[in-house]
Amino acid sequence: MQEIQLLKAIEQDARISVTDLADILNSTPEQVDGGMKKLAEEKVICGYHTVINWDKTNQDHVMALIEVNASPERDCGYDKVAEKIYRYPEVSNMYLISGRSEFIVIVKGRTMREVADFVGQKLAPIEGVKGTATYFVLKQYKVEGVIIDQQEDDQERLLVTP
Repeated sequence: MQEIQLLKAIEQDARISVTDLADILNSTPEQVDGGMKKLAEEKVICGYHTVINWDKTNQDHVMALIEVNASPERDCGYDKVAEKIYRYPEVSNMYLISGRSEFIVIVKGRTMREVADFVGQKLAPIEGVKGTATYFVLKQYKVEGVIIDQQEDDQERLLVTP
């Protein structure tokens, strides 16, 4: 079975049935199911998620991107400080990056105050963290390849000129 094709297919639609996957891959449902179990055991498939437009609900939801400057530790580099950060439930994503900062951390909370408290009381005091810069997300346009709030084709935007 073609594992890469399987992974690309479920990355696009995690709800696709094993039968449909088998058809796409010219395989049997049993082979696809076995392949998916193997990939999950090997931690190639790490989870399944749903993209939600929280603006369409009456739930408060705030997301922030936080640049984190950190000092590497001898023998483990940035891994130990990264683990101290990503263990917090408020952290939804974390990346080691190139550029001015070492990490980008995506944090979700109910309010700006909740996110600010996380940064000030939990993140900033971590040993190895030298500084942070927080950017609150004002609007999401596209998430995980999904356009979140596409404008209707028949609606024209007003042009504003100085």
